[in-house]
Amino acid sequence: MKKNMKIIKWTARISALILLVFGLLFYFGYGNPLPFANPNYSLWENVALAMMPLIFIGLALGWKYEKTGGYLVVVPMAIGFLVGLATAANFSGNMIWPLIPGVLYLVSGYMNNSPTKKS
Repeated sequence: MKKNMKIIKWTARISALILLVFGLLFYFGYGNPLPFANPNYSLWENVALAMMPLIFIGLALGWKYEKTGGYLVVVPMAIGFLVGLATAANFSGNMIWPLIPGVLYLVSGYMNNSPTKKS
């Protein structure tokens, strides 16, 4: 069980690091990454620009605080997907990738604090 937890934890950390490196490049390469600053952006684009900083913070914070980092990734993603569905936005599949380390952070965080954990 301990070996599996290490695999989950390091899979989450490594995938979060890769997503941070490439995601930040694309985020700042978008031009003006401030949400609601450009009137030409759609509602979905503004929501995506608003949720991305929270996701980036969650990916980085998950290295030390797994539950908090996981929630900072999963909750904005869920809100973004709901807005995307409500506005019939054509969001791309690459927005799902941050969910992998986010969910793994949550699994690792809750498994480390489980009452049945043996020391």
